[in-house]
Amino acid sequence: MAESKRKTIISGDRPTGLLHLGHYVGSIKNRVDFQKKYDCYFFIADLHMLTTKPTKDDILKIREHTREMVLDYLACGIDPEHSTIYLQSAIPAVYEMNLIFENLVSLNRLTGLPSIKEMARNAHMDPESVPFGLIGYPVLQAADILMSKADLVPVGRDNEAHVELARDIARRFNMYYGDVFPLPEFMPTKVPTLVGTDGQGKMSKSANNTIFLSDDAKSVEKKVRGMYTDPNRVHADTPGTVEGNPVFDYHDVFNPDIEEVNDLKARYREGTVGDVECKEKLAAAINSFLDPIREKRKVFEQDKGLVEEILYHGTQKMIEVTDETLKEMRAAMGLKGYWNKISRVARDRAKKADV
Repeated sequence: MAESKRKTIISGDRPTGLLHLGHYVGSIKNRVDFQKKYDCYFFIADLHMLTTKPTKDDILKIREHTREMVLDYLACGIDPEHSTIYLQSAIPAVYEMNLIFENLVSLNRLTGLPSIKEMARNAHMDPESVPFGLIGYPVLQAADILMSKADLVPVGRDNEAHVELARDIARRFNMYYGDVFPLPEFMPTKVPTLVGTDGQGKMSKSANNTIFLSDDAKSVEKKVRGMYTDPNRVHADTPGTVEGNPVFDYHDVFNPDIEEVNDLKARYREGTVGDVECKEKLAAAINSFLDPIREKRKVFEQDKGLVEEILYHGTQKMIEVTDETLKEMRAAMGLKGYWNKISRVARDRAKKADV
């Protein structure tokens, strides 16, 4: 019996710089596991950056950020032999597909997505001057998803509506022009959002509450020492709350010594252990987790041209995949047939003129 085709997964990251622990638990760890079971496409979403960072200076920064991001990918175990890593802006098809898809969705549907308003707020934009590109951000995401005919899209719950929009666009295209696209499925991430070190929200570079995958041991220790804990616990002998306490949330994720974690939790609730000990053991656990990632990153960083080579080959592969999808789209829509007729008539006239 012939082996069934592996399903395709696609996922991307905006190149905002170094990746942190939140990225790891929220997406990178899953991607490393996905490589064993799926055909994986992971892209650097540099076009999406233009929606909030459109200047030339911003674009120049993207180049270095892209390099840092790919190095983090490699250090965490994303293998270009098993996953396609590519640069979004270098894929010609994404621009044309984005334009076609814009005509298959209403403005009301886009402006009703809460994520767009949240992105505008995070970028400190005046609600009256939100650029068209930001409003159309989910349409470009739909092009990202559909151009590889992805079966599964692993994202957090906050992006579920965007996957549903891609499904709606695929349905409408298929209804108008014939079956070209499979309907991608939303794949919820298994790990909840990692709270930042300040305990005030998810880990984010803009909030300055991150521990980067490339941070050295002393930086990790300093950041952990400054972590938010139970605000009602004034003294070490005061019983404390474990639930919702970032220090213990991190212990649960990064400390493999379950017996030690349970002991710390019990003593914290009793008021027989201080924050200092809990944080020291957390810093040790995080550094133990990061040590192999840092070592691998150092090796990859010293291999000059490696990142560029990976991006080049991955992007070339994706261009081939997406060109085929675009050909199918044009044929289904009738665009290809008309251009072929125009070309044929023009060539025939040129031949007659030469006779």
